Amino acid sequence: MLKVIVLGAAAGGGFPQWNSNASSCNRARSGDPAAPARTQASIAFSGDGERWHVVNASPDIRQQINSTLELQPKHGLRSTPIASVVLTGAEVDTIAGLLTLREREPFDLFATAQVLEQIDANPIFEALNRGIVGRHAMALDEPLTLQTLEARLFAAPGKVPLYAEKGENPAAVVENGETTGLEITDGDVRVFYIPGCARMTDALCERVRGADLVMFDGTLWQDDEMIRAGLGRKTGRRMGHMSVSGQDGVIDAFSDLDVKRKVFIHINNSNPILLADSPERTQVESNGWDVAFDGMRIEL
Repeated sequence: MLKVIVLGAAAGGGFPQWNSNASSCNRARSGDPAAPARTQASIAFSGDGERWHVVNASPDIRQQINSTLELQPKHGLRSTPIASVVLTGAEVDTIAGLLTLREREPFDLFATAQVLEQIDANPIFEALNRGIVGRHAMALDEPLTLQTLEARLFAAPGKVPLYAEKGENPAAVVENGETTGLEITDGDVRVFYIPGCARMTDALCERVRGADLVMFDGTLWQDDEMIRAGLGRKTGRRMGHMSVSGQDGVIDAFSDLDVKRKVFIHINNSNPILLADSPERTQVESNGWDVAFDGMRIEL
């Protein structure tokens, strides 16, 4: 059986974001049951319920571990059931939590060569002792055996991390391993985790078609959401994310892919689908989508 736990469902900044005075964030702060707080996006998966693999080391990983019984130490004075961390990119929101995991506890770190290069280039990550935590480059589409499971990273349309942008067109969409999705299988079921995607391609459609579970980028409801709300000057496309709604949005792209279960994850605090009583939430649910929440558990 393949088990998946949502450790965090929100995009960068979490929900509520620490400096946001938006009504939705204030609802989350007040404990409104229709606006539950969410930490930054990450999942854990396991084939045996004993050894767990974390996908993306969120800045909130300490809180996520302390909130998740399965990831807490079980043996001896110090231990961890976390066998590995797999990274789908090198954005701050996916790698900052590695610094929390520096307490001389062995696990394996897997990512594409491009992502590991970003980590290697920053000396602060040497706090994660290479002699204890091995860094392993994964070639795109090459299978990796993790206990009873097989995982593989594949290129997803995206962009380089914000802090690494340079040149004349830093927002150019690339499919070279800077942004990846993760496929997980136990030989019977297929699960996809794609928290960042700039556009849907024919190749990506065919890859996920017929999957048992797809957890997909739900950052923004509409492309100019941040601009309309006065929260920034960048569109979703500029940040490397598809919109949930509209023509060429995620709902539209998945309309005929026959995926058994679809879940939005990596949801920005400005996106109204975070609110259980919003018309946008009703719309995504009527189109067969769930909205991820911290602690959500899925068994396949």
